[in-house]
Amino acid sequence: MPITSSDDFTFGSIGDSMAKFAQAANAGQFAVNESGGQALISAIDRMLDWLENKSFDLGLLEQEPPLGSSHAAQVMKPYMQNVAIDHQGFLTQLRALKESLTVAREAIQTAMSNYQQTDSTAASGFIERGPQG
Repeated sequence: MPITSSDDFTFGSIGDSMAKFAQAANAGQFAVNESGGQALISAIDRMLDWLENKSFDLGLLEQEPPLGSSHAAQVMKPYMQNVAIDHQGFLTQLRALKESLTVAREAIQTAMSNYQQTDSTAASGFIERGPQG
């Protein structure tokens, strides 16, 4: 069962939302102009770059932490590792975020293309009818 907070947000819902976002863009249900799309893509690219640059450091969380040999340390080591890598773990969720950002980036590019097509269609209709309609 997904982790749920008091407002019923589930971690899986991000991926679901991005899939629906991409489907809507592919179906031509919305459009984004060049400047708005580039701003969104820039923000996504910065986040993807951060994730990529931190991948080695974050990958260290996959390893059992060197806490020592006390009884408490032996109990905590696997728990801390699981918090990072189980199906609801921190690293698992970061990987899902990366996938969602990639899907969102592609959807924004599609929406920008939709805008260009809509703009071209509207402009050609204006030219055919003239300014008086």
